[in-house]
Formats: sequence, C-alpha cells, structure tokens
Amino acid sequence: MISNMENDIEIDGMKLHYEVTGPENGAPVLLMHGWGCDHTTVRSIANALNGNMRVFNVDLPGHGMSQEPPTAWGVNDYTQLMERFITRIGISDPVLIGHSFGGRISILMASRNPISRMVLVDAAGIKPKRPLKYYLKVYSFKTAKKILPLVFGKKQGGKMIDAWRGKAGSADYRNSSPVMRAVMSRCVNEGLTDRLPLIKASTLLLWGEEDKATPLADAKLMEKLIPDAGLVSWQGCGHYSFLDNPGGFRAVIRNFLLSN
Repeated sequence: MISNMENDIEIDGMKLHYEVTGPENGAPVLLMHGWGCDHTTVRSIANALNGNMRVFNVDLPGHGMSQEPPTAWGVNDYTQLMERFITRIGISDPVLIGHSFGGRISILMASRNPISRMVLVDAAGIKPKRPLKYYLKVYSFKTAKKILPLVFGKKQGGKMIDAWRGKAGSADYRNSSPVMRAVMSRCVNEGLTDRLPLIKASTLLLWGEEDKATPLADAKLMEKLIPDAGLVSWQGCGHYSFLDNPGGFRAVIRNFLLSN
C-alpha cells in the first residue's frame, strides 16, 4: 500500500515536521534538504523513488514547519537529532540522501552509523578555501564587534553590528533569524573531510558542474576520500542539479538505488 502523509514529531522538546511517501514495506530513505529550503524543495527526489521506497522527507530544524534550534547548533547537533528521529520512527540502516546542507548531516551520520547507501547531491562538507579578502572582512567585523558597543553603547552598537552583518552576508544569511545566522556561520566553518574515509556505505555523488556554492572540486575530493564512491556530474547544471536536469537525475538515482 502506497501512502502520502505529513506528520509532526517531538524529540527532546524539538518539534520536527516530515512527509512520508512510498509503500509501507519499502526500504527506508531519509531525505534532507539544503539551507534555506524545506521538504518541498526536494520533493521531486522523493517522487523519483515513489512506488519503490519509503521516503521520510524532513524539514530540518529552523526550516519549513520544524522548530528553530534553541541555540546555535552545529552539524553534530543536527545529526544527533536525525539519529534520534530514525530510532523514534523505528527504521534502521536507511538510505541517506542529502542536498547541500543536508549533505553535511548525511556525511557525519554515515561516518558513525550503519546505513544502506548514500546519495550526496551538490553536498556541503568541504571547508571552503578563503581568499585574503575574506579574512580581512572577518577580522574587521570581529574588531568592530568589540569596539562599537563601547563607543556607541550596547543597544546602538548592536544595531550597527546587525546592519553590518546584513550587508556583508549572503542572501541566505540575510534572510535568516539571529539564531539561524549563528547556526549557519558555525556549520559553514565545520569541515568534514576527516569523516569521509570512515564512510563504509556505497555512495553516489550527483553534481552540477556549474555549482558555485559547493564546487565540483568538492565532489572530486569526496569521491577520492570515500572508500566506495562514484561521481556523476552534468554540464550546465548548478547547485540544484536535481531541478536543472530532472530526467537525468531521476534515471541515475533510480539505477543506483533500485538496481540489484
């Protein structure tokens, strides 16, 4: 029997929203979206497997209809919640599919848990190499953070610092709440390169060759460091390769997950 339903679950006081699709006896899949998105963004990935696998498509904390973290969470906090989630809903050895930020969680989760297979889609996890201009901006901001409240007072100085953040940050950063901005800053600076060799599951890397957020070089490094990994990339596709080339994406992911 194929079902399609949306649910809320509370784990350690955190409300988590998720959508379930696929047959009740299908192999379990945990699907995790990227930053600034929600489960609807990656629904086409779930649909590609509908009828064959049981897909749990989650709104990560601070996104969609899930509750915002109480503090500035790191990747480990998100991963621990997802580990508790699969335990609570009663699945084991799931397939992990992570896009962008969801890829960070997938990498850490796969490095320390038994999973069936993993698909990383334009995934984050490689700490970016920063130009000198970036470090000058960061250190200038840190200096201003200390000085402005002393010169203009705590309240006015705080407003000036928030304005600086808004102008300097990315669109995702500007559109986030103060807590989620802190989460984003923390997670972006967490490199997971050392976790890649610990992944035992067969891993498929699906990438857009024009991806500017998580460049193709990241995928090639992941392919090199994950013991059993293969890379498929598409010309003319960006950070949302599954939307840029839906037909090709569907064919490759179905072949990887539904063959044998």
